[in-house]
Amino acid sequence: MQYANLGRTGLKVSRLCLGTMNFGPHTSEADSHAIMDRALELGINFFDTANRYGRDISLGYTEEIIGRWLAKGGRRDRIVLATKVYGAMGEGVNDRGLSAYHIRKACEDSLRRLQTDHIDLYQMHHVDRSTPWEEIWQAMEQLVREGKVIYVGSSNFAGLHIAQAQFAAEKRHFLGLVSEQSLYNLSARMVELELIPACRAFGLGLIPWSPLGGGLLAGALQKAQEGRRASERMQVRIEAHRGQLEAYEDLCRRLGEEPANVALAWLLHNPAVTAPIIGPRTLEQLEGSLRALEIQLSEEVLAELDRIWPGPGGEAPEAYAW
Repeated sequence: MQYANLGRTGLKVSRLCLGTMNFGPHTSEADSHAIMDRALELGINFFDTANRYGRDISLGYTEEIIGRWLAKGGRRDRIVLATKVYGAMGEGVNDRGLSAYHIRKACEDSLRRLQTDHIDLYQMHHVDRSTPWEEIWQAMEQLVREGKVIYVGSSNFAGLHIAQAQFAAEKRHFLGLVSEQSLYNLSARMVELELIPACRAFGLGLIPWSPLGGGLLAGALQKAQEGRRASERMQVRIEAHRGQLEAYEDLCRRLGEEPANVALAWLLHNPAVTAPIIGPRTLEQLEGSLRALEIQLSEEVLAELDRIWPGPGGEAPEAYAW
């Protein structure tokens, strides 16, 4: 396994982050525990979840699965545990968002479900435009002082929000954000315009979610030809990108690599990326992902990937101005 610092911190995390969104709704608790056991054996020490994961069964169900795994003992100090706060966790008007009221309650509830006394990386799942940064940071600082949270991160922020957050944190002599979790993959590259430059400028590690484009970059055409069932929504996406997918999967065949691993390797090639989030449903998917760490993409292959999946044209403002 390879490791990298999480943003500008001294914390070392694995270059692949174990995402747990499938735990519960799509992967049984027993299989989820087996996946986490195997991830540890493989050297993956970065585990990501959220308080709303598992909501198809019940809100917080995925955290509960992880909590029962941690309760077996000998695991907590071996992982960097990340969860999130923002989404609605009840019917009350204050059961959502980033008010100090909700942050405190949501953190306590996550700690209870996870059966731990601290969260290593507490991430704001979305920007809350109705709550001032002074209130947010006051609440986060209190959790850090109490030892319930070690680091704070963001998710689904724009570059502007990261700048606002960091300037507010600096005024309070607080570390502020250390990471941003964002949608980023070959087929979704808008973050290259302003978000990645902001992360680089403020020392945030980038944690891409949906690195395979919801399965689009994992050999979607091949799977369709093999008769595997796919949702109507995925079929619409495949048809919309058929030409690109044909070129992409042909390139992967020439490289002798699985499309999913090429997509992960492309993200890992970017120095701004700390760790893409993989969301395996099975042990086979988990173990297969490690191949991405070994793939070295040549300049020619990177250029071909840019032609197939063009980004926004670089960073702002040069992407749209002289």
